[in-house]
Amino acid sequence: QEQLVESGGGLVQAGGSLRLACAASGRAFSAFAMGWFRQAPGKEREFVAAISRSVGATLYAASVKGRFTISRDNAKNTVSLQMNSLKPEDTALYYCAAGQLGTYRANYDYWGQGTQVTVAS
Repeated sequence: QEQLVESGGGLVQAGGSLRLACAASGRAFSAFAMGWFRQAPGKEREFVAAISRSVGATLYAASVKGRFTISRDNAKNTVSLQMNSLKPEDTALYYCAAGQLGTYRANYDYWGQGTQVTVAS
């Protein structure tokens, strides 16, 4: 079982940047693909980005492609999401997830508690 904890959220102006981090405490981190999802008030949780367990293949939602970059460090049991050129519509609670590489919630078995990102216009 993997336990995931997100950090790095906060308040930023439109056009600014934030870097989110997710730390895993389980013993099988390198065996899982890792993903980021987000959920805004009144909206469904949506896919943001994902990365394969070791090879480094990545997936991005069209809305963030070119602005966000996902990466992982298996030696440190962490996955990061670098977010640049942030927009007000990026405002949401961001969740880290572990499972199989994909764009659906059902692809992932373990979830963090979420970290809030707020982008001011």
